[in-house]
Amino acid sequence: MKKYLLLGYLAACLAGARAQGGESIAGPVISTALMHGNWSANWISCPGVPQRAYGVYHFRKTFVLAAVPGRFIVHVSADNRYRLFVNGSPVCFGPARSDLAHWNFETIDLAAYLQAGKNTVAALVWNMGEYAAVAQISNQTAFLVQGDSAQEEVINTDQSWKVMRDSAYGPCSTDAGSVLRTYYVVGPGDEVDGSRYPWGWEQPGYGDQGWRQAMNITRPVNAGYGSDNLWTLVPRTIPLMDEVMQRIPTVRRMGGGGRRESGSGVEMSGAFLTGGHPMTIPAHDSTVILLDQTYETIAYPQIVVSKGKGSMVKMTYAEALFDGHRQKGNRNEIEGKEMMGDFDVFRPDGGVKRLFRPLWMRTYRYLQLTVVTGSEPLVIEDLYGMYTGYPFKAVAHFSSNDTSLRTLWDIGWRTARLCAGENYFDCPYYEQLQYEADTRIQSLISLYIAGDDRLMRKAITDFFNSRVAEGLTQGRYPSNRLQVIPPFSLFWISMIYDYWMHRTDDAFIREKLFAVKDVLSWYEKRIDPDKSMLGPMTWWNFVDWNNRFPGGTPDGATDGNSSVITLQLAYTLQQAAELFHYYQDTAAASHYSQLAGMLATKTYQWCYDPVKGEMANTPGRSTFSQHASIMGVLTGSIPADQAPAVMNRVLQDSTLSQTTFYYRFYLTRALVKAGMGDLYYSSLTPWRGMVANGLTTFAENPDPTRSDCHAWSASPIYDFLATLCGITPASPGFSSVSIRPALGTLKEVHGSMPHPNGVISVDLVRKGKDGVSAAIELPPGVSGVFYWNGQEKALHPGKQAIEM
Repeated sequence: MKKYLLLGYLAACLAGARAQGGESIAGPVISTALMHGNWSANWISCPGVPQRAYGVYHFRKTFVLAAVPGRFIVHVSADNRYRLFVNGSPVCFGPARSDLAHWNFETIDLAAYLQAGKNTVAALVWNMGEYAAVAQISNQTAFLVQGDSAQEEVINTDQSWKVMRDSAYGPCSTDAGSVLRTYYVVGPGDEVDGSRYPWGWEQPGYGDQGWRQAMNITRPVNAGYGSDNLWTLVPRTIPLMDEVMQRIPTVRRMGGGGRRESGSGVEMSGAFLTGGHPMTIPAHDSTVILLDQTYETIAYPQIVVSKGKGSMVKMTYAEALFDGHRQKGNRNEIEGKEMMGDFDVFRPDGGVKRLFRPLWMRTYRYLQLTVVTGSEPLVIEDLYGMYTGYPFKAVAHFSSNDTSLRTLWDIGWRTARLCAGENYFDCPYYEQLQYEADTRIQSLISLYIAGDDRLMRKAITDFFNSRVAEGLTQGRYPSNRLQVIPPFSLFWISMIYDYWMHRTDDAFIREKLFAVKDVLSWYEKRIDPDKSMLGPMTWWNFVDWNNRFPGGTPDGATDGNSSVITLQLAYTLQQAAELFHYYQDTAAASHYSQLAGMLATKTYQWCYDPVKGEMANTPGRSTFSQHASIMGVLTGSIPADQAPAVMNRVLQDSTLSQTTFYYRFYLTRALVKAGMGDLYYSSLTPWRGMVANGLTTFAENPDPTRSDCHAWSASPIYDFLATLCGITPASPGFSSVSIRPALGTLKEVHGSMPHPNGVISVDLVRKGKDGVSAAIELPPGVSGVFYWNGQEKALHPGKQAIEM
């Protein structure tokens, strides 16, 4: 793919958009006429088809240029999605997922793809209809191209475009959730009949005489304009996704239809995977080939075949194989295990070098290729993946005397990357949905490892746009199904707080503050006046997927007086008080501070058990969880002098309802607050266990787990820098830094992370039992304090050496 140029930000988006390291994105803005709503193109569609049903369409237009322009800026969007080609070359795909009131368009410079004379712009557009992923919001099938100025308007979408409905496509693998016996909502697989596919449709010389004239739907309108909008357009604020070839290195097994070794001349060889070494499947044969990427990935698998008319090629995708008890076990082991997962089907037409690529990305470590041939042999010319995802670049570094931490670092970063696309994903295989609880952790990882805040800003904005009439955000968004998780609305406020602490972006934060008040007001109305704790709450009050919280909901959440959620509210109110104080709303700041104090005090009075030395889940003190005491420590509900003893009990009392990988993020925060951060290093055992069990990403839960890749479990790579190295912001905008290392039994650590002003680096070597030798470098304009064993040392911009 040629290098594309991502442009196009309205003035408000330009003010806050940042590239790696916090620098502004360069490039021309959208024309003034378009900013004021004067779009001259039309949304177009295919006539004579159900506009909201499943369908795949091809659009084309040929136009003439006297010379190659220096720039050729266009704005592109579609519903559900498009893939754009110019003169046969793929350019980009989109739009970034959003909702109808904030429908994204991409701004692209096509000049590098154009030539003097005839040019052809083409687009593959699809609507999954009733099969659409839950993350996909839609109105109807549509496509849009708008030129930025008069010279580009030659390719504006209107009735001069041609269109055809592609009858080759149909949905398959629509029952993957039933097969896997779990919640699976990423959309269907593709079944493509090559004999019906219009091969070469995107190329300039293709004959489109039989295609239909496109149908105009409506004029496009951008935010702030229109009165009967089908889509309200906003410019994309994140970069285009990566797309990089990724070879599959290993054939793990090959057999005849899974029932016999293929005796028809198909050898157990992976040479065809390297490219340039075709493999032929004889006529009237059945072959099953299990391929191993050796690590989990998310990609567009692409298979190139020749001949094979009448054949069937099926590609099935899985994170791991399953044994006879539907358990995964060690992910590296395949003996006695079978493939279960979503799949695509391609039926070749017998042509030469036919390329099949699914419409949407697939997640897999294992890819099983099933081939059934007819009367003609099938030649597999090549098979590979095109890795895709948000284009994060790792800027941070970490190393230590424990080299095994490098494996955790690499796996954590892979996990985070696979869970980041046009929005953050909870998991790439099953849902691809953006939830606040997951996203808070993911955003911190993005800030610390990549220094890129653009996807975090989009996520905060997505949740802001999701708000329901009661004032809460939805629990996940974008989503075409309503789901409200009130504690996740509190995490949305925590995300705003995190962003405020790490970035200077007052305009972006100020516009969200009224919605912060709405969330807190919803909670305040539900405080039980008798106990000054939260009373009964509606919706789904999820906290953690442990075995003793039914549906993830702690005791008291539904019937009243949950200490865990009451204290999460107090935790959030404390953050809100800081925010509103900074933005000079002293009345709100004072109110939230007092309310937080009352909730923390009363929850301690009602729920703290002095005999057990732990916080109970409810005033009844009949059930206890790690979560309740963790939030008690984080809020100061449990007095500071009691916190170490309580946290020791949290770690040692196996009768407590236990945190999963996700909530251990807050366990670590509580350890640090209690002055026990040195225990973090020894708490990594669950992650080491996942590595020993063959996982190449971090799982949703301890086995048996649904998802093998869940970003909320990638928190160690944040904590390697924030806890082991001890780097955290000491004031809003990361204008000053606190470095409070918690090495545990480590002898040496080296870490660096991006900062808006440059890079923070920390090199630490223990001296004897209690001493340390530190080399620290801070960016220009950043000061701070170094803490070690009760001692403090002021830090200044630049390099400094410290001996303690």
